[in-house]
Amino acid sequence: MNQEHGAERATPLTRIIDATLQRAGGWLPFDRFMALALYAPGLGYYANASRKFGHMPSTGSDFVTAPELTPLFGRALAVQLAEALAKTGTDELWEFGAGSGALALQLLDALGERVARYRIVDLSGSLRERQQQALAAHAGKVEWLAELPAEMRGVVIGNEVLDAMPVQLLARSGGAWVERGVVRSGEGFAWEDRPTELRPPVEVEGAHDYLTEIHPQARAFVATLADRLKAGAAFFIDYGFPEAEYYHPQRHMGTVMCHRGHEADGDPLADVGAKDITAHVDFTGVALAGQEAGLEVLGYTSQARFLLNAGILPMMEQATLAERTLAARLIHEHEMGELFKVIGFAAGAPWEALGFAEGDRSHTL
Repeated sequence: MNQEHGAERATPLTRIIDATLQRAGGWLPFDRFMALALYAPGLGYYANASRKFGHMPSTGSDFVTAPELTPLFGRALAVQLAEALAKTGTDELWEFGAGSGALALQLLDALGERVARYRIVDLSGSLRERQQQALAAHAGKVEWLAELPAEMRGVVIGNEVLDAMPVQLLARSGGAWVERGVVRSGEGFAWEDRPTELRPPVEVEGAHDYLTEIHPQARAFVATLADRLKAGAAFFIDYGFPEAEYYHPQRHMGTVMCHRGHEADGDPLADVGAKDITAHVDFTGVALAGQEAGLEVLGYTSQARFLLNAGILPMMEQATLAERTLAARLIHEHEMGELFKVIGFAAGAPWEALGFAEGDRSHTL
């Protein structure tokens, strides 16, 4: 397969990708291309100065996440985090990929003196500036890091972080598995498949053509976190499935998607650096990576059930009609309630975590 996807004017980012392609012999696996498109210093989507987060396209934003939608998200999440801080005997929060800083502000406001230090691990310098502005009132508690320290103690939160980790693409064509990578073709980038020994973690039934992703970087991230987290807990919120659903025979087109101007498209090879690139999360792989590295799974459930367990309904009853309308999007099945899932880990002895008290789906992982 070699199909060009849109000629476009060369940019500093595409020149970097071209140079990387040349050094690699003219072909890049998709995870390396995705990493450059999103994280190349100063140029990748998450490293440049474009506005990412906002309610409407008119703001110049590309998508909205739960904390930007309503502060009730952070207030409900804070209930679970307060329990985790108490159960683990820690007083630090760690947030990966803090976006606009909205969630950090909600959590710091809600948790008050229970948090001695709030550490943000974020690769984006432009977003860090926005976070510093949003968190000015808590400046004495907040610290930014570009990488993980050797040891951590505290409660970790990652909202829509795992979906932005680069993935490898595998395709089955004519019964044979290949890895789908990127080449230069004329003035655009194009797909090119190469033979591979890589396979999805479970056998995909049938003989039909099939495209999917594998997630070595997300698994490596969770394993590294488990190694560094000496005491505490971790909660990740994202869209995805357990592997039986992820690699279902009918899900034959993969899950890679791009977001720009609050619209979605399926072509990551066009407008490189100007839009987000994501893939759904394989929560079974995430759970196994954590367990194999010594973490205990506290639970796995839908975002709706997690927030309901954390008491979002009484909070909504005290809110205005407009606020309740926005918060309802967090728990309605046809909105974010079912698409998004939550997985929790403990570093140390597990407990019956409040967020998974009802509707735990760990048995499906």
